[in-house]
Amino acid sequence: MLMNFHLEIVNAEKNIFSGLVKKIHISGSEGELGIYPGHTQLLSMIKPGMICISHINKKDEYMYISGGILEVQPKNVSVLADTVIRAADLDRLRILKSKKQAEKLITNLNVIKNKNDVLRKISKEIAKLRVFEIINKFKS
Repeated sequence: MLMNFHLEIVNAEKNIFSGLVKKIHISGSEGELGIYPGHTQLLSMIKPGMICISHINKKDEYMYISGGILEVQPKNVSVLADTVIRAADLDRLRILKSKKQAEKLITNLNVIKNKNDVLRKISKEIAKLRVFEIINKFKS
């Protein structure tokens, strides 16, 4: 019986993570996914949100992911991400400022070229804020 699997998280610029893990939790296009050793093969779009990695040393690591593609194979899981930010690197004030700027664009309909792009930006900032708040809850 498999006890772990190899996880690879990459974006267009670099390899973010590569190593053996016990499990991951991630937001797929159809809802929250828990990927464990021996998981059935799967290909899914990733929604903005959190990826929780349970390392083989029993330590959990959290990251914000803006979207991408998840591929699950019998012994390997790949995450091809647009943007990945380790939870420790998230800045609450920067997130709130960026969210507020996007919300201002929504109210100024003359400036908006593509309302869906602005809504996606707000959604991503809310997901970052959610990851930040979850991580800080564990620190308390």
